[in-house]
Amino acid sequence: MTERIGFAGVGLMGHGMAKNLLEKGFPLTVLGHRKREAVEDLKARGATEAGSARELAEASDIVVLCVTGSPQVRAIVEGPDGLAAAGRKLLVIDCSTSEPSVTTALAASLAEHGITFIDAPLSRTPKEAWAGTLDVMVGGAEADVARARPVLEAFAGRIVETGPVGTGHMMKLLNNFVSLGYAALYAEALSLGAKAGVTAQTFFGVIGGGRMDCPFFQTFFEYVVGHNPEAHKFTLSNALKDLTYLSSFAGASATANPVNSAVRNSFALAVGLGHADGYVPTLADIIAQTNGLPPPR
Repeated sequence: MTERIGFAGVGLMGHGMAKNLLEKGFPLTVLGHRKREAVEDLKARGATEAGSARELAEASDIVVLCVTGSPQVRAIVEGPDGLAAAGRKLLVIDCSTSEPSVTTALAASLAEHGITFIDAPLSRTPKEAWAGTLDVMVGGAEADVARARPVLEAFAGRIVETGPVGTGHMMKLLNNFVSLGYAALYAEALSLGAKAGVTAQTFFGVIGGGRMDCPFFQTFFEYVVGHNPEAHKFTLSNALKDLTYLSSFAGASATANPVNSAVRNSFALAVGLGHADGYVPTLADIIAQTNGLPPPR
C-alpha cells in the first residue's frame, strides 16, 4: 500500500520535490503557503491542501518538511495546531537545514508521542529539485531510513546515510561551510585581482577546467561572468543562518573554528548592508562595492 505523504514548505526547493512525489504516484497533501503559485500548481497536478499542520498530519502517514530552519520546524511540529497535536503515529522527514542539537532533542521528545523524526537535508539547487536529482544526507535508525527511502528516491539522485538522527543536519552544515567558504574566497579573490587589473573573465579562464573547478564554481561564475541572476538560488540570509548554526555547534563543543568565523563575517557583512535576499554569488558584487570597485564582470 502506497503511503500518504504530507509536505510542508513548497518554496524554491519544495515545489519541485513535491511535484516529483506526485509524478511517482504518491498521494500528496500540501500545507497551505502564503505563496499561492506553487500550491495551486501542485493542486492542479493532483495534490490536496491542508489548512494547518494538524490537518496535514491527519491526512498523512509520512510528512516531509522543507522549511527555513529549526524555529520553523518546531513551529510546524510542536505549535498549538502542529503535527504532534493530531495524536497520530507519523514518520517526519526534515529536509530543512536545521540545528543538529535541536534536531536530536526534537526527535527524543517526539518519540514519546509515537512520532519518528529523521533528518534528510538537501544539497544542490532548485533546478535539481525539479529534475528529481537532489543529493540527500539522511540521519536516522536503519529501519526508519529504509521506510523513508522510497520517498527520498522520488526527488533524489543520490542518498547518503550519515548515521543517527542529527548527523544528516551536521553533514549539511559541513557541506555548506565548505561551499560558502569557496564563495567567500571567490569574492575576495575577484576584488584583489581587480585591484591588479585581473578581470573576472581571466580568473574564470584560469580556474575553470583546472583542478580547482567544481559545479559550485560553475554556478557562482554563471552569475559573475555569465550574467545569469538565477544561476544559484540560495540567499545570503540562509547562508548566514547555516554558518551561524555551525558556529553555535563549535562554541558548544569547544571546537576551534577560526575559518568559519571569517566566512560567516563575509556573509554577515552582506546581510548587514541590506542584501539578505540576494543570492550567494552576489557576494562578489558586495565585496567589490566595499572595496570601491564595480561589480566583477
